[in-house]
Amino acid sequence: MLSSQTNLVSARTTETCVERLSRLFPNALPVRIPVKIEQLPGGSSRLHERTVIEFGTAREVLFASNLPLEFEDRLRVVNSDGSLDAQAMVVAVRYHNGSKAVAARFVNNVENWIIKP
Repeated sequence: MLSSQTNLVSARTTETCVERLSRLFPNALPVRIPVKIEQLPGGSSRLHERTVIEFGTAREVLFASNLPLEFEDRLRVVNSDGSLDAQAMVVAVRYHNGSKAVAARFVNNVENWIIKP
């Protein structure tokens, strides 16, 4: 019985790559917002993926990604109903155990963003 409790505690204390990246953003709040991330600029074959914003601040979003994103890449972030449709720039990338976490800062003020300054 003790070992199963120990395993539960260990499972809860294991941080994801995005959680580790969120430590660099002290005002980051946990959120769960499904979005489509589109890499900009590009022609008709822009790279995109569906992911979940796991943490956010008034100006940044943090999410896991499989796209080949690097510092200063531009993105478009869109949620399912289109109420969030904003451009952002990658400000941090963290790799850990084969996963990649990305932090992107909104290029402009996003009026309807859920986290306010």
